Amino acid sequence: MENQNNDLRIRDVYQIVTNRVLELLEKGEVPWRKTWTNTGLPRNLATGKEYKGINLLLLTSLGYSLNYFLTFQQLRDMGGKLKEGEKSHIVVYWKWIETEKPDGGGKEVKPFLRYYRVYNINQTEGIPESRIPKITRPKNPIDECEFIIKTMPQCPEIIHRTEQPYYNPKDDFINMPLMGHFETSENYYETLFHELVHSTGHNSRLNRKEVMENHAFGTEMYSIEELTAEMGACYLKSLTGIRESVSQNNISYIQGWIKVLKKNRKFIIYASSQAQKAVEFILKDELIQEEENSPEGLKA
Repeated sequence: MENQNNDLRIRDVYQIVTNRVLELLEKGEVPWRKTWTNTGLPRNLATGKEYKGINLLLLTSLGYSLNYFLTFQQLRDMGGKLKEGEKSHIVVYWKWIETEKPDGGGKEVKPFLRYYRVYNINQTEGIPESRIPKITRPKNPIDECEFIIKTMPQCPEIIHRTEQPYYNPKDDFINMPLMGHFETSENYYETLFHELVHSTGHNSRLNRKEVMENHAFGTEMYSIEELTAEMGACYLKSLTGIRESVSQNNISYIQGWIKVLKKNRKFIIYASSQAQKAVEFILKDELIQEEENSPEGLKA
């Protein structure tokens, strides 16, 4: 078996996840900007279930050529085995545990964040080729983008008033520069998806406090909403087949996120859960199925 990574001995799963994201940022990699258009949506090879929320970000950031994962036991059941020296990756989930109330007034059920280990199929050998599905990619990304916009429930009005893209929660509209003012059509939809995710926070939709309350630039609530929009837009880009764009991952941008994550170890998991809920709303829940209930919208 593998030598366990010291990080996996930490009991605080929030800190394990945050440490992983910080590790990537310190290398100059921004994990939430990485699409899975060419590698497929991360899913469990044995069950076919898709990984959601923070798990999608963690598994996509590993950089495998195919995003199929499975547990050690599932690998054995398929007749495969691990390649020598391969190490596992974590998948987090919520476990509800019954505990005694502090005041002695009976029992209560509390959620705890836990993890289990999985391996990518590239770390294995002996799995029958017939068990590995082929990756299918959208043939016309622009048509796919338009379909999402046209079918989004309660889609806000999209206007072209100024050159600055933004979402106005007070009057519930999105302003976008004209498509011809972007370098490519893909750039236009990438920006529009970002604003669409913001719009899901309106009180007539998901009523996200990060949108409906007035939070100044640079505050934690502002940062959460911006990361929610970035993550949600990346999911929609991948789904429609828009390839990863050249990101402006400048030093100040990355250092800003490092600072935020170091202040709050729960930040990344909370933001990813909000992004998942936003995407579910935009897609009318047709393409995303809940794997487990989780508290306060913190989906793992």
